[in-house]
Amino acid sequence: MHFELTPEQEELRATTARFLEETMPVSGLRALWESDADLGEWWARSADLGWASLFGPEAFDAGSLSGGAAADAVILAEEIGRGAAPGPFHAVNAFVAALTTRGSEDRQAEWLPAVLGGAVIGTWAFAEAHDAWSPAELATSIAVEGDDVVVTGSKHYVESVADAELLLVTGVGNGGLTQVVVPAGTAGVVVHPGRSIDLSRTFGAVDFDAVRVPRDHLLGAPGGAAEDVERLLQVVLVLQSAEMHGAAGRVFDATVEYAKDRYAFGRPIGSFQALKHRFADMLQRLEFSRAISDGAARAIDVDDDAARLARVAKCYVADAALDIVDDCVQINGGIGITWEHDAHVFSRRIALDRALWGSPELHKEELAGMLGMEAVR
Repeated sequence: MHFELTPEQEELRATTARFLEETMPVSGLRALWESDADLGEWWARSADLGWASLFGPEAFDAGSLSGGAAADAVILAEEIGRGAAPGPFHAVNAFVAALTTRGSEDRQAEWLPAVLGGAVIGTWAFAEAHDAWSPAELATSIAVEGDDVVVTGSKHYVESVADAELLLVTGVGNGGLTQVVVPAGTAGVVVHPGRSIDLSRTFGAVDFDAVRVPRDHLLGAPGGAAEDVERLLQVVLVLQSAEMHGAAGRVFDATVEYAKDRYAFGRPIGSFQALKHRFADMLQRLEFSRAISDGAARAIDVDDDAARLARVAKCYVADAALDIVDDCVQINGGIGITWEHDAHVFSRRIALDRALWGSPELHKEELAGMLGMEAVR
């Protein structure tokens, strides 16, 4: 885990925290949810801070600070979670990582500068209807026909799909997983914008009706994308875990301060032993959450047991973070369940992250398979 950040990493963390407090404070997220505000300019400013470029190539003035893109990205993700910030952070980084790894030089030159700079959003269209988050459940067809690639199917739960201009589509073709980039304006692409319980993020669905794109839009060989898809899933799971940890940490910190100021029977309620024990338990779970998120990120960077650790992180942090926020709401009392209190802002973020990219239950089944065990439902 991050026992101590490098000066560059600390600057990244501090700059991100200041940026969020100045431009997108938690107090303003309720108004954001009630409006149709265009966040394009705001996302471009966040991209200037490196939000979209850690997994990009050095040739495009992108790349990590420490030599480990995932280890740096979880620092950003934690601060984004502490601010419940908008923006397709997970999906854009998956898009950039995929294009950097398998995109042709021409397509990288065409798409990466705008995505890295925040002028264009590239998102990952992966999951399908009925909560299908496992690669084995995907049914979208990606077929090579001469110089074209034909995409047919539907994708659901696609982040910022209403604003995205480039869609990384994962489907099945040539006997295995295949990935292709489809511009959202291509004939046959139908976008269905939607909302979510999260106050600052939007999702939606996309239909592909025999959509044709040039063959060089493929990322890698047809049918040979299984390893690439697995790595991208590891990245988003780890970023998600760090984000949930940040969100829970923000509520925990605020609740500790509340317990110091709230008096009962002539004493701060935080001085009562029962609450001290609860705070100690929550802090322990927060530290465990940070440790497993950081450990999984470093495993991704060095390709060492990352598949297992990324899923352990999702399984542990998703449940721990939600439990921590629920405990904090109880300690805050009635005010903790009101619209005006910030707790629900972070509870919404964690609840949605828990479901996105597969629930803990799904990943526990996958972990059981990795260990040669049968999951108990």
